[in-house]
Amino acid sequence: MSTDEIEQIDPPSEDLGPGAASKRPPESTTGQLRALSPVELMRWTWRQLTSMRTALLLLFLVALAAIPGSVVPQENVDSVLTSQWKQQHTTLAPIYDKLGLFHVFNSVWFAAIYLLLVISLLGCIVPRLGVYWRGLRAKPPGPPRNLRRLPAHAEAVAADSSPQAVLDVAEAALRRRRFRTVRHDDAVSAERGYLREAGNLLFHLSVLLVLAGVAIGGLFGYQGGVIVVTGHGFTNSLSQYDDFKAGTFFTPSRLAPFSFTVHNFDVNFIRSGREAGMAHKFSAAMSYRTTQDGPVRRADISVNHPLTIDGTSVYLISHGYAPHITVRDGKGHVVQSGPVVFMPEDDTFRSFGVVKVPDAQARDGRPEQIGLEGEFYPTYAFTDATGPFSAFPDDKNPALSMLAYTGDLGLDSGRPQSVYSLDKAGLKPIKQANGKPLRIDLMLGHTVLLPHGMGSVTFDGVSRYVKLQVSRSPADWLALLGMVLGLTGLLGSLFIRPRRLWVRVRPADGGDGSGGDGSGVRRTLVEVAGLDRTSGGDLVGEIEALAGRLGTPPSSRAAEDGPAAPGTEEDPA
Repeated sequence: MSTDEIEQIDPPSEDLGPGAASKRPPESTTGQLRALSPVELMRWTWRQLTSMRTALLLLFLVALAAIPGSVVPQENVDSVLTSQWKQQHTTLAPIYDKLGLFHVFNSVWFAAIYLLLVISLLGCIVPRLGVYWRGLRAKPPGPPRNLRRLPAHAEAVAADSSPQAVLDVAEAALRRRRFRTVRHDDAVSAERGYLREAGNLLFHLSVLLVLAGVAIGGLFGYQGGVIVVTGHGFTNSLSQYDDFKAGTFFTPSRLAPFSFTVHNFDVNFIRSGREAGMAHKFSAAMSYRTTQDGPVRRADISVNHPLTIDGTSVYLISHGYAPHITVRDGKGHVVQSGPVVFMPEDDTFRSFGVVKVPDAQARDGRPEQIGLEGEFYPTYAFTDATGPFSAFPDDKNPALSMLAYTGDLGLDSGRPQSVYSLDKAGLKPIKQANGKPLRIDLMLGHTVLLPHGMGSVTFDGVSRYVKLQVSRSPADWLALLGMVLGLTGLLGSLFIRPRRLWVRVRPADGGDGSGGDGSGVRRTLVEVAGLDRTSGGDLVGEIEALAGRLGTPPSSRAAEDGPAAPGTEEDPA
């Protein structure tokens, strides 16, 4: 934003003429400042809010306020990760919760900055539209009295041409170069680059469009997260989501009635080099229906390539392992069987998970509850220095290591709890015969018996799971349009150069154009000068080219601002 553009929006009070007094601090009859009236205070506050300085400050504050949303886990993005973070940072979690740092983009303080930015941008853009419209309709200004004082100047002599004929040629040449021209008696004024300010306005308007698109999406859209184990499906209903965040005006009846099944998850890990262990690419093979009785369709989704169903997008966010664990109670009944989601903890996919068994029975028939908590190692390895660890993220040598508890799992208390953590308030470790806590170490296909006839735990197999984000934002197209317009406006403001040129002619010294040498040849003296309203650009080259087209030989020079040399004409108007 250039200084003259800012001054057009909020010009200094001394340049406002008769209305300047309304923008100066009011003075009493004794010469001292008096308190502003409520109307004057509101006018002053509005002027400060809609200044370009405030708009830039608010834009910076929005960017600054978005940093916690990128650093601190967000509940509406990954509730599981947020829950784990809170458990690991018990001191900071209550403070962050009060500040709204776990839901930054839905917090009151972020919305306040957001709203103030919108108001400020509107207050900046609307007045500038009027200024631009008046400038667009205005004619190019007349030539200064002394063209030699301008930053670029050239002179030429047109032989055997009248002044008006030279002006005709100059005007035609300038119009071919997309200049808007005005003809005077002895000069031509030309100007181009009006679209530069249009580019600035378009860029600012695009910011409003992006903000509006995001706001509409936040009010009428929704976003949910779900973990789906391969071979299992999902139906788009509230009960199926692991976490769900709806807009203020969203109603569950607007959920599209689609369903899908994740058949397979394919991932390739880099096996050598400095990037060994990183996922090279991964994708999920799915089948879906747009309605309950609709035809089955196939699709593959990967990062940045979502599946779109009736305006709802399904994104592949992350993946992990779900070991198949079977728990039998003391009577031999299967009380838990199937895949259990374990959450990755590092790049090797060493994962943490829990198993809750609320309906087991001891050998003597007493009801009991069992809890298992531990880690899954996709490629198990062990050293005396580090203990157990995963040597590679692929499931080449899977193993489980878990601690066993018994007691009250807290499921009947009515308090909500995460399925990915174990509430140990009512639990006690299951002890071995030597009095040490029982640790269950299982390789694939192995079974471990629990002591005291409490049952057994079997590691049956491993499946992969995918974490999907299902979201609908009805105004994504508006935000995309804003981004395209913003890029267009930015390119225009960077590469379009406002420029003014003047061509002035007069007969040679003979008064009749003969030059005073008795040759009888008509000669016209031509002056060409220009002014760039932005830095950069080959203004001197354009001046010299135009002067060379109008006469020969050209005589050009570039003049800097400063006092006139002795004998020159008076200052430009």
